[in-house]
Amino acid sequence: MNFIFGPVNSRRLGRSLGIDLFSSKVCNLNCIYCEVGRTLSPVSRRGAYSSTQAIIEEIDELCADPKRLGAVDVLTVTAKGEPTLHSGLGQIIRHLKEKAGKPVAVLTNGTTLMDEDVRQALMAADIVVPSLDAARLESFCKVDRPVEGMDLEAVISGLTLFSHAYAGKIWLEILLVQEMNDAPEDIEALIAVLRRMRLDRIQLNTVVRPPAEEYARSLSQDRLAAIAALLHKELALPVDLPFVAADEMVAGQSANALPVPDSASVAALIDEVKQMVQRRPCTAIDIDRTFHLGGPEKVEQLLEPLVRSGILQQQEHGGSRYYQQAS
Repeated sequence: MNFIFGPVNSRRLGRSLGIDLFSSKVCNLNCIYCEVGRTLSPVSRRGAYSSTQAIIEEIDELCADPKRLGAVDVLTVTAKGEPTLHSGLGQIIRHLKEKAGKPVAVLTNGTTLMDEDVRQALMAADIVVPSLDAARLESFCKVDRPVEGMDLEAVISGLTLFSHAYAGKIWLEILLVQEMNDAPEDIEALIAVLRRMRLDRIQLNTVVRPPAEEYARSLSQDRLAAIAALLHKELALPVDLPFVAADEMVAGQSANALPVPDSASVAALIDEVKQMVQRRPCTAIDIDRTFHLGGPEKVEQLLEPLVRSGILQQQEHGGSRYYQQAS
C-alpha cells in the first residue's frame, strides 16, 4: 500500500494504523526538529497533493481485511508534512468513519485551523492532536520556521476557536527544543494562551529522534518534568511525557515473538519495515515493538543486508541508533 502503513505501537494511541496522505513531504513549516527532514519547498495553500480516490481505495482494501483491521485500536491520519493541507481531508475522514468502525485520530501542526473548511473537515474525527510549540513569535520562527506570511496570532486564534467548537478529544502537543523555546517567558506565554482553549490533555515532548537540524537539542528529563508539573498546576490538565523506561524491553527478548517466517513473508516484512522507517527514523526496539521479531538483535540481523547495500542507513542520536531511509 502507498498510503496506509502499520500498525505501529504508539505511546499515545495504542496500536495505530497510519494513513499518510502524501507520498513526499508537503508542509507549511520547516521545523528544526522534524524527523522527516527539511521542508524543501514550503507551501501555504491547500490542494490535491495526492489522489483522494487512491487513498479511499486503499481504505476499502483495508476494510476488506478484517484480521488487519481488527488488530488496531485507532486509525491515525497523518502525513509527511501537514495533513490538513490536503483538500480531500474531510472526505477521507468521513470515509474512514463510515467504513472502518474504528476511532479516527488526526495529527496536525495546528497552523490551518483559522480556515473554516479545515475546522469542518476535522469535526468527524474522534481525536485531534494539534501542535503549538511556542506562543512568542521569536521562538515560533526559530523552532517551526513557518512559510512566509504565516500569522502566529491567527494560528492561536484558529486553535482556540476550534477547541471550543469541536466535540471530540483534543490532545495538544508541545515540543520543546533546548535554548530555543524553553525559556521561562516561553512557558509563561504558552500557559497564557492555553488558558483560553478547551483541551483534554497535553503531550509534552522534546527532540527524541534524529532531527532535521543537528543543533536541535533535547531537554533533560528533569527539565521536562519540571515544565510538565508547572503546566499541570496552572492548567489543571494531565500532561504526558515522552520517555519510556529503559528496562521496558530486555535486549534479545520479546514476549510476543513470532515464528521465523518463510522467504516470501520475510520479503513482505522487510517492505513494511522500509515503509515504517521512511516515515520516521526508528530504533531496533521501535521496530520490534511493532513486528515482534524476537528482540532488537533479531531486527538488526534482518536489516543488516539493507544497511550494507545502502537501502537503509543508520544514524546515532541521543545515545540510540536509528534506522532511516538512505538519503
